[in-house]
Amino acid sequence: MGSKNKLKRFRENETFSNVIQPTRDEVTSGQFALKGKWRTDFFKNDHPLVLELGCGKGEYTVALAQQFPDKNFIGVDIKGARFWRGAKTAEHGAINNAAFLRSQIELIDHLFAEGEVDEIWITFPDPQIKYKRTKHRMTNSDFLHRYKKVLKPDGLMHLKTDSEFMHGYTLGLLHGQGHEVLYANHNIYRNEGAPPEVTGIQTHYEQMYLEINKAITYIRFKIK
Repeated sequence: MGSKNKLKRFRENETFSNVIQPTRDEVTSGQFALKGKWRTDFFKNDHPLVLELGCGKGEYTVALAQQFPDKNFIGVDIKGARFWRGAKTAEHGAINNAAFLRSQIELIDHLFAEGEVDEIWITFPDPQIKYKRTKHRMTNSDFLHRYKKVLKPDGLMHLKTDSEFMHGYTLGLLHGQGHEVLYANHNIYRNEGAPPEVTGIQTHYEQMYLEINKAITYIRFKIK
């Protein structure tokens, strides 16, 4: 994507009512006004709050919001030029239960209050296969600890990925640390029983993977 196109998207994001772009200082200093008040001050309802972390183009966030109008969805990503597409679709389509937050995932416990979040989706994250990159792997112990802080006690986690490595790594970690694995499938389109929101929503890249018969995996779990 050219720099002109990126700048155009950044400018357009600033006009969308569903895009929130706090500064890092605002977030880390404890001055982020929406922390603990997403339902009352932003969505203005008491519906469950669901996050998609590393939301990319925002396709999954928008599709979930359309499928579950009685829940609030927030796509979180640091790359605003990417989620511009989802934000624009939601804004123009009057999908009022979808929003996009531009921030780093590692700041999640500064962005949401303890127990404020009902569910977290992680869809097609970079598996960070190299050993030196494990600290960036979105299901490592450190990240799970941060998610647990913001999730309500019985909150759900979802991991959907095309990476067999990421699937196996996460499953091993969950079992090893005593977390509760509710459902795990290494090829959701070949096996029956996958939830409809897992198989019924397909991103652009997911469709490309399926065309070359690449397995899509899914884990639903609770952090103990």
